[in-house]
Parts: sequence; structure tokens; C-alpha cells
Amino acid sequence: MFTLSSRTAIVLGSFMFVTATQVTAQVSPSLGEAISEADLAAWDISIETNGDGLPDGSGTVTQGRSVFEAQCMACHGAEGAGQPHDRLVGGHGTLDSMQQIRTVGSFWPYASTIFDYIRRAMPFNTPQTLSDNDVYAVTAYILYLNDIIEADDVMNARTLRRVEMPNADGFVLAYPQRTDK
Repeated sequence: MFTLSSRTAIVLGSFMFVTATQVTAQVSPSLGEAISEADLAAWDISIETNGDGLPDGSGTVTQGRSVFEAQCMACHGAEGAGQPHDRLVGGHGTLDSMQQIRTVGSFWPYASTIFDYIRRAMPFNTPQTLSDNDVYAVTAYILYLNDIIEADDVMNARTLRRVEMPNADGFVLAYPQRTDK
């Protein structure tokens, strides 16, 4: 049977480690490539809760109804009543009951989040295909269906950030800012 001395084992192990390190450093899996600023900007579509980041454009309730019927009704039902997917309308006054109905109108604390979510994730089968004007319009329609804005209100970067949601005070920060510093 062949046995190695401790010294030989250490030398051989060190050689293998150095060789493996050099090979690893020289060989790359060639995955991906650096992203350009222009490509990154196309993905940087986040909207802050205070409305920072809202794009140019505008939409009305009437325009929103048309877009909703064409792009959203199949999943969210007529006038956002739900089925087969989430209900978007109603539920006011239910959050403190055992039968909570969490909708955009009863649960969501910021109107800008509605715009952000629609822009980023809807329609489900073709996300990010609606124009900013269409997103403002659908947002206006959903807000109107929830009795949050009037039928003749126009949503844009200036007006959307002023919308007061019914549950705006319903969330508490898990880590509030300290005032004792």
C-alpha cells in the first residue's frame, strides 16, 4: 500500500490549491455582460410613495374605463369586482372586522403604489406594455370606482401625489425613525 509522508501531503495539497486558484482566476464562466446606463434606465421605473419618479402623462376616468375593459376586465371582472383574480373595489370599513376585504380602495395606503404596480406588472400576460397615459387612466378609473376621486378628475404626476387614500394611516413603520438622537 502506498502512503504519503505528512510533508509530501502538505506540499502536494498546496500545489493543488495554488493550481486550482490560478485556473479559477484565469477561466471565467462568461455569464452576462456589463449593463449600460441606457439599459439600466429602462428598468429603473420605481415610483416612490410620495410620487417621486412619476412620469409625464395623464389619464381620465373615461379613458381608464376603456383601457380597463380591454386590458384588465378579463382578470379583475367588470368594474374591478374580482374573479377570476383579485377584487380591486370595495371593502371600505372592513379592515377591523373578521371578514376583511382588502382592495386597492380599502387597504392600499398610497395612490402612487397603484400606478407603480400597474405600470410594472400589468396586464398579467403582457406586463409593462401599457403607455404611461394608459396607466394614469386605469389608475384614475380604479380610484374613481373606489369613490376616492371624482369622475372628471385627471390623474398625472401632480394630481396623483395629492390623492388621499382611505387607509393612508393604517400602516405603522416597523422601524420608525428615531427622534432621540
